Amino acid sequence: MTTDAPFGRALCAMITPFTEEGALDLDGAQRLADHLVSRGCDGLVLSGTTGESPTTTDAEKAALVEAVREAVGGRASIVTGVGTFDTRHTVELALEAEKAGADAVLVVSPYYSRPPQDALEEHFRTVADASGLPVVLYDIPGRTGTRIEPDTMIRLAEHPRIVAVKDCSYDFLAAQKVLSRTELAYYAGCDEHNLALYAVGGAGYISTVANVVPEQLRAVIDAFEAGDTPVSAHLQQRATPLIESMMSAGLPGTVTAKALLTELGLPAGPVRAPLRPAGREAVDGLLAAYEECVTG
Repeated sequence: MTTDAPFGRALCAMITPFTEEGALDLDGAQRLADHLVSRGCDGLVLSGTTGESPTTTDAEKAALVEAVREAVGGRASIVTGVGTFDTRHTVELALEAEKAGADAVLVVSPYYSRPPQDALEEHFRTVADASGLPVVLYDIPGRTGTRIEPDTMIRLAEHPRIVAVKDCSYDFLAAQKVLSRTELAYYAGCDEHNLALYAVGGAGYISTVANVVPEQLRAVIDAFEAGDTPVSAHLQQRATPLIESMMSAGLPGTVTAKALLTELGLPAGPVRAPLRPAGREAVDGLLAAYEECVTG
């Protein structure tokens, strides 16, 4: 891995496979992780939004890291979500992640309580001080209710273990401001921004859509790296209908990713309540968009 992309460039926000009875499917997680890494993912982000972290237990989160590490070894980085609305609990999860073998932790803004920026900054610093793992800040104000303001990011970048950002802010100007004033590795957290953020100095992406088309998304940044901007743009555009179907058609990305993975014969299983599975009409639409993406 390079210093400007400390966890790789093509990261998948991996779903958490469950059995049909709803239990954690560690064998399925290992098979899916191996599949994704074999098809171009430099890293896997576990127990994030796509990984249904609100409905998995602390023990399940740790077991998932251990199982995936066993499956991929040193072939890919493992970043695991530890963010909660409780600083003390987040610290506990960070320490457990370190023991389980994660390479870094993903820390979302505390949700529901909506702390002011000074309290938010203290929260992230406390977590970063607690373990030896690097921290990826997760800015997704549409879900948490609180954004990490650019000036807060710039101050947090001074901490030696706060090294990266997963950006779901939909504020492209703010992202460029932080990029221009810090050495934080900026990962696109919204697939429609993968190429655009990379082109202005981003580190890569953390993608839900990569669960089903890891090679196709990797090809976008590979083409850009090779200096073939028109091909890169074409590949990004070709993925757009699938990105829209999976992420902007009214169903959560977890639901759409699991629906497609099931259709493709890959480990997924059901979603946990309060989420509900996609209906047949939605699945058919997803399959059509998938076919368009992979066949061109």
